[in-house]
Amino acid sequence: MKTNKINLWASPRNISTAIMYSFAQRKDTIVIDEPFYAAYLKSTGIIHPGQDEILASQNQKFNAVLKEVIQRTYPSENVFFKQMSHHLLSHPKDFLLDCKNIILIREPKEMIISFSKVIDSPKLNDLGIKQSYEIFQYLIDKGQSPIVIDSNELLKNPKKVLSLVCEKLAIPFDEKMLQWKAGKRPEDGVWSPHWYNNVHQSTGFSPYQKRKEVLEERFEDLYQECLFYYEKIKEKA
Repeated sequence: MKTNKINLWASPRNISTAIMYSFAQRKDTIVIDEPFYAAYLKSTGIIHPGQDEILASQNQKFNAVLKEVIQRTYPSENVFFKQMSHHLLSHPKDFLLDCKNIILIREPKEMIISFSKVIDSPKLNDLGIKQSYEIFQYLIDKGQSPIVIDSNELLKNPKKVLSLVCEKLAIPFDEKMLQWKAGKRPEDGVWSPHWYNNVHQSTGFSPYQKRKEVLEERFEDLYQECLFYYEKIKEKA
């Protein structure tokens, strides 16, 4: 049986975990949470909450993860990899051509406000939007048509957007994708206590609400950088 391998390439503080939970409701799908996280931390030396646990929980070598997790055989019709775009770093992207790829974007102002509550002074490379654009453009150049989801639009109409996503993935939409049980899931990475509090309290996609918080002035240049890449990708959403 040939397995559909689906990568969701996202920026942090998006709804990528909720989408992973959504796909986890399907009986025909296995989900894998951020397989390159430890390799990313090891390569960059960046410090994240739960650092030691993350490094101990996964192989720290990119090529080993690629072979042992991404390119291995799975006993299911679909396998869904929740990926952070910035975890790819400068590694070759050719393995993407053997997968179906989704690019998940979020309005940068909301993303920066949310991310800065966990990592105080984020830089462009921490936020993944530039890397998402690079992945997007690579796939376009190679003749693929990656699926682009704007998270705000998904929250406004989850059933409609997920139905379209499934159609483009050539898999049937399943109503079970719209709801899940509150709490932790066995697929969660060990980093979940630091990042997944909101999704653990959810039982489905929460209705979109525009943030009332104001972006701090110190992030204005970062916001403009992110906005450039966000708008480039959003044209295809």
